[in-house]
Amino acid sequence: MPYNTILTDLEDGVFTLTLNRPEKLNAFTREMQTEMIDAFDAADADDQVRAVIVTGAGRGFCAGADLSSGGNTFDADARPDREGGLKADGGGLLTLRIYECRKPVIAAINGPAVGVGVTMTLPMDIRIAATQARLGFVFARRGIVPEACSSYFLPRVVGISQALEWCYSGRVFAAEEALKGGLVRSLHDKADLLPAARDIAREVSEHSSPLSVTMIRHMMWRMLGADHPVEAHNLDSRAIYHLGRGVDAKEGVEAFLEKRSAHFKGRVSEDMPEFFPWWEKRSFS
Repeated sequence: MPYNTILTDLEDGVFTLTLNRPEKLNAFTREMQTEMIDAFDAADADDQVRAVIVTGAGRGFCAGADLSSGGNTFDADARPDREGGLKADGGGLLTLRIYECRKPVIAAINGPAVGVGVTMTLPMDIRIAATQARLGFVFARRGIVPEACSSYFLPRVVGISQALEWCYSGRVFAAEEALKGGLVRSLHDKADLLPAARDIAREVSEHSSPLSVTMIRHMMWRMLGADHPVEAHNLDSRAIYHLGRGVDAKEGVEAFLEKRSAHFKGRVSEDMPEFFPWWEKRSFS
């Protein structure tokens, strides 16, 4: 579908999704939410896509929710599309979709990322940032609470104390603090940020089995909620058994023994283990 608020590009197995409202610092809208979810659907359906990068156009990553509606911005009852009852959090619909993604996701935070602009990155697997980026969980300063499932993701990414400090204060902080707090992996000059993200993505796309990467992504995220390590043992055993019989496992071992690069042929759309997905599908609206 044609997009109005994002740009997409696929090159060498790397799918780049760029938030594209630079005149508004890529402020998040319901249209952007819909388009981003559609783009993740497209990335999942395309076996050529081996990794996804999310970044922003212009000088910002995402300035949070578009506040052009004024004081009623967060009042669901005041929205013209209200049909009664609670309205689903749009940021949450997006992060739930990212959580379900079958490809690794890298956030290249090129500038200001506040509110949903930072919470949308939490279910992404790796976050890197420009040195001049500033981030903030500003919800308490707007009279609301963190959204986009961040009460689940943020403590798991940075720990409960750091998560609460940032959310209680609602202050905007520098990229150096985000690095120290474990929110981002590394800092880069702005000109070097996207190349660094692409290097990470290429390391995955050129050297790893796509079947292995998809399994690893979901095994690690979903084991965060396990109540005993035996759950991981049981899952590991099933995954090794099923993947171990496949073409990618044979190719990976033979390539190692023959001292050459592996050429994996497994397709995520067709060749995942028969028990994948193993979790109960959750409904949300």
